[in-house]
Amino acid sequence: MFNILTLNKISPAGLSQLDPAKYAYDTEMKNPDAIMVRSAKMHDMELDDTVLAIARAGAGTNNIPIDRCTESGIVVFNTPGANSNAVKELVICGLLLASRKVVAGIEWEQSLKGNGDEVGKMVEKGKSAYKGPEILGKTLGVVGLGAIGMKVAKAAEALGMTVLGYDPFLKDANGIDVTDNLDDIYAKADYIALHLPQNDETKGMVNADTIAKMKDGVRIVNFARGGLVKSDDLVAALEAGKVAAYVTDFADDTLLGVENVVAIPHLGASTPESEDNCAEMAANELVAYLEDGNIINSVNLPNIVKERAGTDRLTVIAKNDDAVIDAVKATVPGDTEVATRGDVAYLIIDADGVDEAKAAAIDGVLRARKV
Repeated sequence: MFNILTLNKISPAGLSQLDPAKYAYDTEMKNPDAIMVRSAKMHDMELDDTVLAIARAGAGTNNIPIDRCTESGIVVFNTPGANSNAVKELVICGLLLASRKVVAGIEWEQSLKGNGDEVGKMVEKGKSAYKGPEILGKTLGVVGLGAIGMKVAKAAEALGMTVLGYDPFLKDANGIDVTDNLDDIYAKADYIALHLPQNDETKGMVNADTIAKMKDGVRIVNFARGGLVKSDDLVAALEAGKVAAYVTDFADDTLLGVENVVAIPHLGASTPESEDNCAEMAANELVAYLEDGNIINSVNLPNIVKERAGTDRLTVIAKNDDAVIDAVKATVPGDTEVATRGDVAYLIIDADGVDEAKAAAIDGVLRARKV
């Protein structure tokens, strides 16, 4: 029986993927074999030695201590693409909100309450303050053409926009015009949509210097991560008229109440369909790993799927060092597949009578587990 700790409310569609004959789950589970999480912050959480894997029902993993997990031999999964349609739809909404002052107009119209028959006349007289351009024929720069960014690009094209994409890791542009220079995006785009992870390289990438390279009146939508944009610099650019509008799913105190900022309360993936999709994928990733040692969509270990050979199976997480890998192979000989990622190696060994203890005792092995 595998014990699963759920740190957030996980969709029943995901939990239904766990065979009750093999799995138990609870928000107070002791000594869990795995953890399912959505947005709960785990950096200050003590992880039991029993934890083998963490599955994030969503794409971002900033709430999980990845380095600590890797050092402890804990596999961390996410669910790329599972919420991509939900986010795409809200991004398209964001592009329209960045153009047409719908939110400000609605708020203004609500303030007319109590004027009786004069409301209609007041609306007609005051509505010009809330006009804005159409997106048809405008250029959208999509920064990051992953699962969400690519869907946004295709949807924007279907709406008549010219799309220019940027992604240094792109393998297939799928018909999208792509540049390898962010300055091209800044110089040409009327709208910029951010779709990339937040890390040391991307944090604060939209700042005073990069905004200065953008077209006057650029409109920016950010449904990726708040830290990609330096809020103080963005507000200054809005006040100067350099940026016409900013729509984000990640508000902070600096942005709230600022004219031409539309701050949405992190609703990108908040659809029942998205929550179901993410939970189902997360659960299936855990099942594949816990039962067969296969790794799919890990953010810290290499992905590897090996068909069982009808024998015992040993999985080994070790340092990516030839001497360590060779020692594991010599100690537990068998039908072996090895995959590596950065400083970590992962071995799946199928053989009769695999010795978990001997493998675990090898210097450089982080975790050995008979599956």
